[in-house]
Amino acid sequence: MDAGSLVRLFVLSAIWGGSFLLIRVGAPALGPVMLMEVRVVLAALFLAAVGRWWRRPLMWRAHWRHYLILGFVNSALPFLLFGYAALTLPASILSILNATSPLWGALIAAAWGGAPLSGRTLAGLGLGVTGVALLVGFDSVAVQTGAGLAIAASLGAAFCYALASNYAKSAAAVEPFANAHGSMWGASLLMVPLLAFVPTPAIPGVGIAVVVLALGVLCSGVAYLLYFRLIGDIGAAPALTVTFLIPLFGVLFGWLILDEAVGWHTLSGAAVVIVGTALVTGFSPGMLVPAAWSGRRAA
Repeated sequence: MDAGSLVRLFVLSAIWGGSFLLIRVGAPALGPVMLMEVRVVLAALFLAAVGRWWRRPLMWRAHWRHYLILGFVNSALPFLLFGYAALTLPASILSILNATSPLWGALIAAAWGGAPLSGRTLAGLGLGVTGVALLVGFDSVAVQTGAGLAIAASLGAAFCYALASNYAKSAAAVEPFANAHGSMWGASLLMVPLLAFVPTPAIPGVGIAVVVLALGVLCSGVAYLLYFRLIGDIGAAPALTVTFLIPLFGVLFGWLILDEAVGWHTLSGAAVVIVGTALVTGFSPGMLVPAAWSGRRAA
């Protein structure tokens, strides 16, 4: 991995780690449905502008069903689940539970393709379960009203991301940028009917407006562009190392900005989840070493 890709990887991790902080602030103010609807609309508009600049047509007539499916599984449903969970759980726990997505992915891939799980994968899954138990079992938030449903919603969101990843691999070939752009429009359309069932929130102040703008443009639009640039430069597997870095920024931002408590169970639970995810995905620290550095060592 070259130095430029390493910088982009850390920037992307910081953006997606910060998204849980923004959701934690925005969801109580606007409600999960309104917050996430505005988020995906802003992301769709931003990506539409980029697509027009790059002359990348969406070809929605050919792929509209695909965009709706991907928009539901990869954006609308997990965004709403995390928005609901953010009403109860701190940003740090949300970001760590999000890191279980590759664990779900391994189970889905095994069920989808029928391939047996290796010993390494089973060990990783066991560590993942242990890490989640450590994370929430010793946290005071676990005894709050609705905490159980919030934790289940977060894990369900991570499951959705894993399902979307496996679906995208088996679906008709659509370029990554079109997947990102089209799925945002699909998610926007799918969430519109839900607005009729939620009370109209008060007009947000400047702070909440900035939170929503950052979620839509930065954490969805810009983040997707960075992610697909990484996939193009270093490949899909190394790009997935962002999964291991997101919790670090999620915990850091929650502690620095929201004054969230970070106990031994938070750090140990996060570490165990990350190690389990590394085993499942085959991650090695060498993926993060810039190519120039590894070349010097080899010389």
